[in-house]
Amino acid sequence: MLERYELAYGRLQEIIFENAVPETFRDFFCSTGRFLLTALKGPEADNRALYEDILPEHYASSYGNPAYAAKVLGLKYGPVMSAVYAELRGIIPCVFEKKEERVCELLELFLELYCAFEDEETPTPEMVRRMLASYVMDYMEDHIAERLDETLDPEHQFAVDVIEQADLSNTDYLYAFGEFISEDTIKTAEVINALPEEVILKMASAFTEGYRTGFIKAGKPLSKKKTVGIRFELGFERVVRAAMHQFAEMGLRTTLCRAAYRLSDKRQALRIGYFGAVPNRQFDYDHRNDLALVLDKDYVSARLRQTQTAYEERKALAAAYGGPACMETFGEKPFVPAACSEAPVLSEHQQKLYVELTGQMSQITNRYIKGEERSFTIISWPVPAIGKDFEAIFEETIAINTLSSAEYDMIQQTIIDVLDKGRAVRVLGANGNRTDLTVALHALKNPARETNFENCTADVNIPVGEVFTSPHLKGTDGVLHVKGVYLNDLYYHDLALTFKDGCVADYTCANYEDEEENRRAIRDNILFRHKTLPIGELAIGTNTRAYMMARRYGIEDRMPILIAEKAGPHFAVGDTCYSFEEDVKVYNSDGKEIIARENEISAARKSDPDSAYFGCHTDITIPYDELGSLSVITAEGESILILENGRFVLPGTECLNAPLDQ
Repeated sequence: MLERYELAYGRLQEIIFENAVPETFRDFFCSTGRFLLTALKGPEADNRALYEDILPEHYASSYGNPAYAAKVLGLKYGPVMSAVYAELRGIIPCVFEKKEERVCELLELFLELYCAFEDEETPTPEMVRRMLASYVMDYMEDHIAERLDETLDPEHQFAVDVIEQADLSNTDYLYAFGEFISEDTIKTAEVINALPEEVILKMASAFTEGYRTGFIKAGKPLSKKKTVGIRFELGFERVVRAAMHQFAEMGLRTTLCRAAYRLSDKRQALRIGYFGAVPNRQFDYDHRNDLALVLDKDYVSARLRQTQTAYEERKALAAAYGGPACMETFGEKPFVPAACSEAPVLSEHQQKLYVELTGQMSQITNRYIKGEERSFTIISWPVPAIGKDFEAIFEETIAINTLSSAEYDMIQQTIIDVLDKGRAVRVLGANGNRTDLTVALHALKNPARETNFENCTADVNIPVGEVFTSPHLKGTDGVLHVKGVYLNDLYYHDLALTFKDGCVADYTCANYEDEEENRRAIRDNILFRHKTLPIGELAIGTNTRAYMMARRYGIEDRMPILIAEKAGPHFAVGDTCYSFEEDVKVYNSDGKEIIARENEISAARKSDPDSAYFGCHTDITIPYDELGSLSVITAEGESILILENGRFVLPGTECLNAPLDQ
C-alpha cells in the first residue's frame, strides 16, 4: 500500500507541471492534481482550501460544475469529466480517516485517466465513462462493506473518538472531521458551548427518551438492541456527546457514519449521516444523477448481490442495531436549484432500474434490520443562518421540543374520536391555496376497540402534535396545493399534486419557466422517479405554538418538515408510516388498536413485495393560514368541522387556538 501511495504521489507532483495531454484537457488535470495534493495534506491543509473550488463564488469556473466542464472540455466530455472530479473529492474524508486503500483507489483512478489522455489517440467520452464505471464496479464490494461497518459496528470509532476526546469548548476540534466548516458551524458550536449543562442534558434527554419511548409504545424490546446510529450536522457535538452517554445508560453504543460521498453510496443530493456545512447545494444538485453514467442491469445486479452478501456477513450486527436517532437542522435560506442541462440525466430505462434498485435495497435492509424490531427518533434545531433572532428561536425551539405529551394526548384523542365517525375527510384551501381534496378512511369493524388514527406524542417524531392515518386509496381524490414548501432540501413554489383513487395522477410547480423542468424537479425529488406514488398519510398537526414561532420570526419558509408538519394538516406521498411493520399491532393510550396500517398497495407485500413499497415518504403541509376547512364526512353524509379558517372549532380543542391569538 505504501508503495502504491508513493508512486501515485510522486506522479501527481510531476503532472501539475507537465504538458503531456492535449491542451483542451491540460488545465483540468493540472487543477485537479493540485486539489488532490492539497487534500493529501489532510488536517494540515486549510479547511477552506479543501472546498474553495466548489463554493458558490468560484463555482462558475469549477470543473465540479458540469456546465463549465462542458464549456471548456466539450459537451460530450464535460459531464463525465465533472462526475470524475466529483468522485475524486471523496478523497478528503478518506485522508482524514486514514483509509489508505481508498486514497490509493482514487489517486489511481485519476492517474489511469491521465495516462489515457497521454496516448497519441485521445480517449473518447465513452472510454472515459467506462473507466469511471470500472472503478465503481471494481471497488463496490469493499465500499458497501465499509459503509455497513460504519453504520452497524461500534468498533468503527473515528467520529466517536473525535467527539469523546475533543475539548469542545475550543471550536478548533471541528476541523478534525474533514468536513466543510463555515462561520455558521462555528457559531452554532459557540452557542451550544454557552448553554448551561442542565439545558444540554434536557436537549439530549428529549432526543434519547423519544428513542426509548418509541420502542415502548410500539411494544418492541429495546433490550435486544446494542447499538444506535446518531445522525447530525456538525456544531452540536456537546449535545451529541451527552446523548451518547445517555444511550450508554440504556445499554446502547453509538455508531456515527459520515454522510455518503461516493457515487455508489449517495442517494441523489440527500445527506444521511453526519456532515458539516454544505459548501454548495447547487454542486450537490448538479451531481445528483451522476449514477446515470454507470447505471445498467449489471450494476443493479452487482449492487444487490453484494449488499445481500455484506448484510449476511454482518447479520448479528444488523440484528443488534436499533435504528437511527436523527438531529436535523433548519434555518438555511431555501434553495431553488438552477437548471443545468449539461448535468447527467437518467434515461427512462435507467429510472426503471433505479426504482427497482431502491425497492430491492429496502427489502434487503428490512430482512436484516427488521421493521418490527427497530425504531428511530427525529428532532430538529435551528442554525445561525436563520437570522438575527437565532438565539431567541433556539430557545423557543427547546421549549417546543420539550412540550408536555400528556396534555396533547387528551386534546388529540378528542379529535380522533370525531375522525373515527367518518368515512372520509375533506380539506379545502383558502387565501390563494387551491386545495380541494377528499381523503377516504378505512371502515372500522369494531369502533369500540378500533381506530383509524394514531395519537402521536413526542417519541419517535419530535415535537409533539399530530394525529395521523394511512388513508384508503379508492375514493381519495382531488388537488393538494401549497403556495410554498421546502421538501427534501429543495424549495417549491405553487406545488400542486392531483390525486385519483389515492395515487398521483398529475403534478406541477412554478419553480421554472419551462414546465418540463418543473415536472422533472417533482419527478426526481418528490416521486423519486416513480411514475406515480400513493398517498401514504393524512395527518392533522396540532402544534400551534410551532406555527406561531414561524410566523413571529418570519421563518415559515425555513421551517423543517419535522416541525412544519405539526403546524397544519399534512399529507405524505409514498409509503405509509407503517411500511414493513404492518403486521405489528399498535395501540393508542385509550387501548384502541390502530387498524389503518396499510393501503391497497402495501397489502400486496406478501405476494408481490416489489410492488408494495416505494422507499420514500415525503410530507407536505398546508399551513393554518392557507386552510379554509377540514371536516369529517360521516357515512350519513353529515359534515363535522374540526378546523375552519385556520382555527380549531371542534369542542374540546379550542385551547389550541391560544398561540394563534397571540
